[in-house]
Amino acid sequence: MRGLGPGCLLLCAVAASAAPAVPWRVACPPRCSCQLRPWYSPRSAYREAATVDCNDLLVTSVPRELPEGTQTLLLQSNDIARLERGELGYLRNLSELDLSQNSFCDVRDLGLGDMPRLLSLHLEENRLSELPDGSFAGLGNLQELYLNHNRLRSIAPRAFAGLGGLLRLHLNSNLLRTLDSRWFQTLPSLEILMVGGNKVDAILDMNFRPLGNLRSLVLAGMQLREIPDYALEGLRSLESLSFYDNKLAEVPRRALQQVPGLKFLDLNKNPLQRVKQSDFTNMLHLKELGLNNMDELVSVDQFALANLPELTKLDVTNNPKLSFIHPKAFQHLPRLETLMLNNNALSALHRQTVESLPGLREIGIHGNPLRCDCVVRWLNGSRPRLIEPHSTLCAEPPELRRRRVRDVPFGEMTERCLPLIPARSVPASLEARPGDDVALHCRALAEPEPEIYWVTPSGEKLLPFGEGGRKLKVRSEGTLEIRGIAAGEAGLYTCVAQNLLGADTRGVRVLVGGSFPPGRAELRLLVLDARPHRVLLAWSPRLNAVSSNLTWASSAPGSRPGAARIPAGTHSFNLTRLRPGTEYRACLRVASAAAPLRVACVTARTEEAARAPPWARGTPEQKASLAHEDPDDHPDLLPAHAGIGI
Repeated sequence: MRGLGPGCLLLCAVAASAAPAVPWRVACPPRCSCQLRPWYSPRSAYREAATVDCNDLLVTSVPRELPEGTQTLLLQSNDIARLERGELGYLRNLSELDLSQNSFCDVRDLGLGDMPRLLSLHLEENRLSELPDGSFAGLGNLQELYLNHNRLRSIAPRAFAGLGGLLRLHLNSNLLRTLDSRWFQTLPSLEILMVGGNKVDAILDMNFRPLGNLRSLVLAGMQLREIPDYALEGLRSLESLSFYDNKLAEVPRRALQQVPGLKFLDLNKNPLQRVKQSDFTNMLHLKELGLNNMDELVSVDQFALANLPELTKLDVTNNPKLSFIHPKAFQHLPRLETLMLNNNALSALHRQTVESLPGLREIGIHGNPLRCDCVVRWLNGSRPRLIEPHSTLCAEPPELRRRRVRDVPFGEMTERCLPLIPARSVPASLEARPGDDVALHCRALAEPEPEIYWVTPSGEKLLPFGEGGRKLKVRSEGTLEIRGIAAGEAGLYTCVAQNLLGADTRGVRVLVGGSFPPGRAELRLLVLDARPHRVLLAWSPRLNAVSSNLTWASSAPGSRPGAARIPAGTHSFNLTRLRPGTEYRACLRVASAAAPLRVACVTARTEEAARAPPWARGTPEQKASLAHEDPDDHPDLLPAHAGIGI
């Protein structure tokens, strides 16, 4: 019953229950069992096979005088290390031989000789270390060969010569370090190849080219860091491909374009950080895609999955840092029925994401820290069906925590909401070597859609596609790229997500060569201008802080205190709607990952006169150093929605 494809399992179970094993009226070797059992050929043809079961006897040799009509001989879990040449030659009808979990060290000790009717040979979990040329001579009709879980280090170029009809070859979980395309030149009929679990860190272009009939290729559990563009060239019949548990940092998009007929793709458990635009271009027949158990995956970007007309199931689960799926991540997926997003770090999933999937029937989003606000209001609808609705709970706001999402009345979810940068999407610190290329990912969802920008340790504000130059670049989805980072560029980099309602920030301490810049100059809060109803403040040095808050108050009766959160990259601030002729006390509090809390305060008085008093103007040196930060000359330095305290 070994070696059956998943499509046969139900058939096998039904057939086995309909046709239970019955005694086979022959002289059976002692301690063995002789029965007629259901059996499937490698091509899934069913029959009742005369079966001798001598499993788990701990014998060191094959029992003698086996019934000559034996079709299936099971010798699993014994201690057999050698068969004499032709020892089983009298079993003319033998179709399946199971010698797994024995003690064979040398394939030449098999002594099978000429066995033209043998279709399936199980040698897994032995001690084989090499396969010389012609290892399976005399087995010309063999269709299944299981060599997994041995100690194979070396396979000669023509080890499989004479196996032109072989359909399934299992070489997984051995000690191979390379895959030789010459092995496959003698296997033109091969349909299933499993070579995962070997210490192979690279495959070459055209590695599998002789395998034009291959339908399933498993390259799981290896050390592959990249897939060459033409590694899959020639696999014109390939339908199923697994890269499970490798070291792939990017989707091998160009290699995948060589197998346009692919239907099932497993990329689970790889260190991808992003699924990027057009990663799956031209995969017009893909039906199922797995992107699970990725410890480094942060985001699924815009148009990452587009124009996959036959995709019906998408699994993106158990990714502890996955906190962002772009509202337009999924486009032109008309047949997608099942979307699994459970057990990630998603605080929200935009309604546009779901609305773009007309055929969606069910979605799993439980096990995520969901914000029950404007971005997930659509979850209160009837479509699509929620998988495990009782486990789909609110994490925010605090008053709704642990409430079932579909139990929250629609009216209790706000129509607009502040940006939120998920904590798990931005690391607190990152170490790099001088010359490394560094990518810092930052994502946020809100309503209205937020703008994302970065602020460097020197206080420079970097907008997407802005003036950062080739050295520093912010991508539209929020990733900051630093090419060839230098030691002097270490420091605190702050991501800011801002919309009309406010902003959220996250800082990353970037160490280069193990160093971090020392603390900066003393914080100073300065008054640049004072008018009857407003006071313009600025500070030095420029701020790049995880959290900066400005407060102001007057002792005048009836005066209201004010407070504002200062987005990183803002270098001056207008206190507005103030009373004329009134003294105000303002304090700036700055919290940084690189230094303790710093506080600077200043006192200013609003006046009717155009000329402010000398104490409010600052020294000439202060005025000169901060002149370029005057909001009248640089309006972008002011908050986006200047008004009372913002």
